[in-house]
Amino acid sequence: MLCRLTLGLLLLTTPTIAAPLAFDASTVGAPRSNQPGELYMPDGAGPFPGMVVLHGCDGIGRHYRIWARRLRAWGYATILVDSFRPRGVANVCDQGQRVPPEEQAADAFAAAAYLRALPQVQGGRIGVIGFSHGGWAVLKAVLSGFAASLHGTPFAAAVAFYPGCSAPVSPLVTDTLIMIGADDDWTPPARCERWREAVPEAGHALQMIVYPGAVHGFDGPRARGVYFGHQVGRDPAAAEAAIATTLVPRSAGEKNVHNAS
Repeated sequence: MLCRLTLGLLLLTTPTIAAPLAFDASTVGAPRSNQPGELYMPDGAGPFPGMVVLHGCDGIGRHYRIWARRLRAWGYATILVDSFRPRGVANVCDQGQRVPPEEQAADAFAAAAYLRALPQVQGGRIGVIGFSHGGWAVLKAVLSGFAASLHGTPFAAAVAFYPGCSAPVSPLVTDTLIMIGADDDWTPPARCERWREAVPEAGHALQMIVYPGAVHGFDGPRARGVYFGHQVGRDPAAAEAAIATTLVPRSAGEKNVHNAS
C-alpha cells in the first residue's frame, strides 16, 4: 500500500514538460556563438570529464560564460546550455515557471548525452552545475524519479548555487552540493535546509554550505544592489570560498564536480 501511495504521489507531482532541447552539430557551437549549446573544450586530446552549466533566471550572460571558461581551465569539456532563447524567452526573473525548472533539467540530461557521445569526453564522469533558476533545475535533475522519467544517465556529481528549493519527491541519485548566502532573500536558505532534511540520500553525499552575509548571486560579477526587488550581488569572500569548494572537496571521502567518478 505504501509503494502504491508513493508512486501515486510521484505521478501527481511530476509536471508535464516540453521536449528537451536537441544538441547536435547544428545546435552546438563555439563559446559566444549564442547557440543552444556553447562548447568549451580544453586543449589536448582528452578524454576529459564533462560538465553541463545551467544559467539563472536572467538567461545566458557574462556570469555563466566565466564559469564555463573556469571549468574548461580545470580540465572539463563544458557545455553551457541556453534553455531560454530557443523557447523564445529572454528572462524569467519575474515568473520562474515560464520555463519550468524541470524543462531546464531535461535540457541538462540532453546536453550530457551530447557530451557523452564525444570521443574526447569520459562518459561516466559528467557533472552538472547550475545557478539560481539553473540551481533549481539541478535539484530536480539529482532526484531518482526525475532521472528515471527521462531514462537519463544520472550525473556523477552536482553543484547548485543559491537554488530554488521545492519539495523533493524521490531520493537522490547524485552526490550534491548546495551553496547559498545566509542573507539571500530570493531563494532563502531555510527552504534549502528543508529540502536537505526531506530528501532521502540513498547512499549519496549531500552537503549544504551557507555563507554569512552573502546574498543571491554572490559569486557573480554584479555589484550589490536591488534586482527584481531582491538583494543581489557579489560577495568576494563567499565567491572565493565557493569556487574553491567546487574545485576541492572539503574533507576526505566527499565528492564534488572535480573528482566525481
